[in-house]
Amino acid sequence: MGRLFGTDGVRGVAVSELTTETAMLIGRAAAVTLAKNSHHKAKILIGKDTRVSCDVLESALIAGICSVGADVHTLGVIPTPAVAFLTVKYGADAGIVISASHNPYEFNGIKIFSSSGYKLPDEVEAEIERLVLDARNEMAPSGCSNLGRVYVEKNAEWDYVRHLLKNIDSDLGKMRIVVDCANGAASSCAEKFFKGLGANVIMINNTPNGTNINDECGSTHLEQLSNAVVENRAHAGVAFDGDADRCLMVDEKGEQVDGDRMIAILAKSMKEDGTLLSNTCVVTKMTNLGFFKWAKENGIVVSTASRIGDRYVLERMLLDGYNLGGEQSGHIILSDCATTGDGELSGAKVLEILAASGKKFSELASIFTPYPQLLVNVKLRPECRGKFNEVPEIAEIIDYCSNKLGSDGRIFVRESGTEPLLRVMAEGRDKDAIYQYANAIAQVVKKHLGETEL
Repeated sequence: MGRLFGTDGVRGVAVSELTTETAMLIGRAAAVTLAKNSHHKAKILIGKDTRVSCDVLESALIAGICSVGADVHTLGVIPTPAVAFLTVKYGADAGIVISASHNPYEFNGIKIFSSSGYKLPDEVEAEIERLVLDARNEMAPSGCSNLGRVYVEKNAEWDYVRHLLKNIDSDLGKMRIVVDCANGAASSCAEKFFKGLGANVIMINNTPNGTNINDECGSTHLEQLSNAVVENRAHAGVAFDGDADRCLMVDEKGEQVDGDRMIAILAKSMKEDGTLLSNTCVVTKMTNLGFFKWAKENGIVVSTASRIGDRYVLERMLLDGYNLGGEQSGHIILSDCATTGDGELSGAKVLEILAASGKKFSELASIFTPYPQLLVNVKLRPECRGKFNEVPEIAEIIDYCSNKLGSDGRIFVRESGTEPLLRVMAEGRDKDAIYQYANAIAQVVKKHLGETEL
């Protein structure tokens, strides 16, 4: 068993890589680590998305947690941000989510929230990992009289929906929207939420069957949403990933509105009404250069997270006292009302601004002009993960392309924290040039480390 935790919890092909044994051990280790200072019987929540493997992994987690004397409260199929919120509301010691987010149904994952509703810091994940990998004797099961029990939280979804509704002030009654749930965790609650706001809601991809999550739908495949918005003459479309912690949108013309534009819309609105703390938002190195240019021109300070990933965006927000941050991928954190990225909340906040503006969404979303940007993914051979910095030819082609772009653009190469992929991003004023350079780098990576280009 290799290293467990990546940038967003534990992830792998369900049952073969992320095994039931591993899930049971993670359950034990999480219960021992997160409840060790508790003076009451530990209480851990479990929520999940719609993958066919969720039930078996949930059973394994429950077995591990209860075996060391902690109680489990199951939430059923529910978005990741709901687990974070309910962990605090229900006074739990931890909340666990079974999901692989935007990945295909064959994958699954486990991510854990602390009692305060935040993703675990690296050092706590490291302690859980140590217990799983090296010190199973420290997790001796309780005797029969001390075993944990399992409880079902029947009101979890409505408790979460009511929380969302409390954080949106406007009635969206004049708005027609299309909502794509990716056949994932938001398939039930999203309709309740957006109809609760008074919107005319057209739902698509909200009939999960265990294997159709993220299948050519949701935030990673916006074609269905774009077509549905145009066909239904909707004002906007909203798409979630499998666990609904992120959201992308489309305008009335069916054109994509990515996380960068959503953050810009939110930042401008919050600055105007005086709620953007320190007039600052937090983004990552992947954020479009056009966003930085726009922010400077509009008196908005941009702070860049130390690493890619929404957990590092939140880390910077908490460290410096900011209340808005996010990623181009649609992870957006509004820390005045959430402890993690929440796709339903961020999508509704943008719709609220749209409704108040009186503009068409395409007008609102033209808030800045993005630089042309191309992202190419190269699938890595298993034995080559973590080694792209060791290949001189890759460093040489990156340097060459970066120098050719000069000050008119940039090259950014990084390994995914959740998948066996190397991501090559090129950005600049010249669309043809960035296409050429991104693919040139990808071909060299593929030659030395890759399987097939996605």
